[in-house]
Amino acid sequence: MDYKVFIYVIAVLISSFALSGLNLDSFMKKNKPLEARILVVILSCSLGYLLTSFIVRFIEASKIL
Repeated sequence: MDYKVFIYVIAVLISSFALSGLNLDSFMKKNKPLEARILVVILSCSLGYLLTSFIVRFIEASKIL
């Protein structure tokens, strides 16, 4: 179970790196940088959770077969 924490950290870092390629300023109101940063953090955590869930379930499914 210790590998899940490591996968969570890596997945959140990968998702935040991927989100840095998007121009979210065009979707946000002007002069609202704090809200844009909070949105990036929330999206990074959400995508990291989804990616980790996929990887962990894939590992568990491959152990059964």
